[in-house]
Amino acid sequence: MLSSLRAAASRRGFATHSTVRGFDGAIGNTPLIYLKTLSERAGANIFGKAEFQNPGGSVKDRAALGLINNAEKLGLLKPGGTVVEGTAGNTGIGLAHVCRAKGYKCVIYMPNTQSQEKIDLLKMLGADVRPVPAVAFENPKNYNHQAREHAESIPNAVWTNQFDNVANAEAHYQTTGPEIWEQTQGKVDAFICSTGTGGTLAGTGRFLKEKSNGKTQIWIADPPGSCLTSYVNNGTLDRSGSSITEGIGQGRITDNMATFVKQVDGAFTVPDEKTIATLYELLDTEGIYLGASSALNVVGAYELAKKLGKGSTVVTVMADGAYRYQSRLFSKKWLESKGLQDAIPEHLKKYSVLD
Repeated sequence: MLSSLRAAASRRGFATHSTVRGFDGAIGNTPLIYLKTLSERAGANIFGKAEFQNPGGSVKDRAALGLINNAEKLGLLKPGGTVVEGTAGNTGIGLAHVCRAKGYKCVIYMPNTQSQEKIDLLKMLGADVRPVPAVAFENPKNYNHQAREHAESIPNAVWTNQFDNVANAEAHYQTTGPEIWEQTQGKVDAFICSTGTGGTLAGTGRFLKEKSNGKTQIWIADPPGSCLTSYVNNGTLDRSGSSITEGIGQGRITDNMATFVKQVDGAFTVPDEKTIATLYELLDTEGIYLGASSALNVVGAYELAKKLGKGSTVVTVMADGAYRYQSRLFSKKWLESKGLQDAIPEHLKKYSVLD
């Protein structure tokens, strides 16, 4: 099985005779990449789903398309309408792309803590970007609540509500889960990823649990400052600390997460230091240029593979590339300001090239 999975992962076929219809037709069917160095170190098979190869550059393209298709199906969005969302970035980018392809206007509310690369890209894609102060979900000025209120105030508009609209998780149940099952030939011992809305984990996890008759384990890799490790392990919403990662971590159980959280097999927190070290190592040993949440996911997959033992097969999501975060993740000053410069192994500091 090991050799066949490796062989499948090493092949990248290009079906030059096939076509897709528009931007939305190009979403999904991303490769599953065998991570050689970490796999050999763990004595296991560790794979990353290359979601950065979606046309909008991230796993959130899937959710964006699913949310808009669902709104159209329900008659909530008509030609010339406006899509409004509160997003830390990647869902907004996916929505902006899909809105351009389908002829909708797009308004994005986001915390003002997000990287400038994301904000600039949203504007380039024609979105009306509205950064607001980052406050807790309980605060009425939270970016999600402001997005909902704006959608309610204008005609022919829909708030896609990525956190609590289960069309998000359904998109992954219909696409991401089946792709992973097929790409591993049904030989997947565990799937693990971090979660913000909960859509990727819940939808993919539900499919893999059903298809494997419960044999595939589903785990959460959590950033510091999130409550999900506490909830899965202790049933509480305790949280402490903070993380440099963007778009992941939670202080509550979203409706997407609620559809599946009771079936989650385990969770653990990944320190930022491990995330940064792995981000640089993946660039050096695999040539893969990932964002921080993706590197966190790979740390989670590596730790889980060691836990499950030799020969296990663990899959995670490489949600996006580092291009949207490079002014931070590869900046000496920024890393030093977060106390993370020393997290980079000495021989890899050559990649930290920005002042």
